Amino acid sequence: MSGSRSILIVEDEPLIAMMLEDFILSLGHEVSGSCDNVTSALAEVERAQFDLAILDVNLKGENVWPVAAALREKGTPFIIASGGHVEPPPVEFASVPMIEKPYTLDRVTPVIEAALAA
Repeated sequence: MSGSRSILIVEDEPLIAMMLEDFILSLGHEVSGSCDNVTSALAEVERAQFDLAILDVNLKGENVWPVAAALREKGTPFIIASGGHVEPPPVEFASVPMIEKPYTLDRVTPVIEAALAA
C-alpha cells in the first residue's frame, strides 16, 4: 500500500461508524467524513475529496446503490459493507470488494488494501 489515503465512511449506525473510523486511522489513513444517509453521501461524492468510500448497503431503510453508481461514474473505488440478511448487490456491483459486519481490523485491512490497489 502506498501512503495515507482519504476514506469516506457511509454508515448509519454511529457506533459502527466510529469503530470503522478507528480502524482506518490505525491503518494510517485519514477519514474524509462520515455520512449516514444517501443524500449526504451523494453530496460528498460531488465534492470528491476522498480516495475510497466504504458503503453500508442499507442506510436507514434506503439502498446505497445511487451512491455506488455515482462513485463508479466518477471512477472512485468503493467497498460494499453488509450486515447480512440483504439481497445481493445489483449485477453491476457484483465485482466490488465486499465486507460483512461485524468489522474487525483483521477483516477490514485486506479489503481496504485490495480496493486501493485496484
